[in-house]
Amino acid sequence: MQSENTGPLKGLRVIEMGQLIAGPFCGQLLGDMGADVVKIEPPGKGDPMRDWGRGEFHLWWEVVSRNKRSVSVNLRIPEGQALARKLIAKADILIENFRPGTLEKWGLSPEVLHAENPGLIIVRVSGYGQTGPYSDRAGFGGIGEAMGGWRHIVGDPDRAPSRMGVSIGDSLAATYGCLGALAALRHRDLTGEGQVVDSSLYESVLQVMESLVPEYVISGYVRERSGSKLPGIAPSNVYKCADGDYLIGANQDTVFGRLCQAMDRPELASDPRYATHVARGQNQVELDDLIEAWTQTLTIEQVEDKMLEHGIPAGRIYRAEEMLEDPHFAAREALVDVPHPRWPGLKMQNVFPKLSRTPGTIRSIAPQSVGQDNAAVYGELGLTGEDIAALAERKAI
Repeated sequence: MQSENTGPLKGLRVIEMGQLIAGPFCGQLLGDMGADVVKIEPPGKGDPMRDWGRGEFHLWWEVVSRNKRSVSVNLRIPEGQALARKLIAKADILIENFRPGTLEKWGLSPEVLHAENPGLIIVRVSGYGQTGPYSDRAGFGGIGEAMGGWRHIVGDPDRAPSRMGVSIGDSLAATYGCLGALAALRHRDLTGEGQVVDSSLYESVLQVMESLVPEYVISGYVRERSGSKLPGIAPSNVYKCADGDYLIGANQDTVFGRLCQAMDRPELASDPRYATHVARGQNQVELDDLIEAWTQTLTIEQVEDKMLEHGIPAGRIYRAEEMLEDPHFAAREALVDVPHPRWPGLKMQNVFPKLSRTPGTIRSIAPQSVGQDNAAVYGELGLTGEDIAALAERKAI
């Protein structure tokens, strides 16, 4: 598939040297917004993400590698490293998520790269960052989630710490890496200088932990696992209906008053146990029980009708099936068809966020073979077919 590139990053060249999730998701975000992303893969099997998925359905690759071109480079030999330097010398952004020190070992340190390309922005995603006593440790997303404070507070209080069903630590580090790259582009526009964006997994998680650390420092309060509710924020929970679960968030005073009206229990809004935000938090368990006793007498549709009637934030618990059937998803094109030779009928999440004047697009499917764009990309560097064949013979690509 091909569509017009209307994204705001059109004209920017990104070299993606990462594997698995964090680096490639950063590349996906930049590619979705119009950047030309050239993904470097090791010759042969390529990025392990090509094989991730359920059974034969390796569909994660199709999402995270859309809008990219694939070239093969053997970064472990000098000739491959020299070829990588040629690619990077003409790039605006380099993304890598190897263990700190790996680029340096390959002769691709920021100092070397900036000597050849002073305006280069280097996004380095790692478990613990490029400095500090833990910097040379291997780090995956789950480790960053644990160190950043996420895992301790996720799950039911009587169970071991749980995890989300997605690799949130990797995705957060990639997103902050992308944010840093865009900020660095602004600096480069003003000064011409490139720089290094240091995005660690654990610090990316730490950024979304709200007031967890200040609460402990000032009051000694330690957040613990609380299942589906947030301690002190009530009502805001998942409640059982006659035919399933439904999420209601009515913790603000006026919204709670409207919920009381919807339940035909207006007196609860002035009951001292529930009249204020603090009081509702202190009596959270009994208030949740009271609300669930009501929702269990109704179907999800009946509860939803009442929530809509009274202007109360609430919603169904969606799976993929519900997303595909929902008219709001369709109206906003949150999910789009992606014509694909191997996966007929393929749908995936659209580019986000939406920009009114320069919207991003899905312009091409993920590379279907390692190095499928070698001829095109290396040709842009001035290499001939004979040059490329010689590189392949010497196992540099």
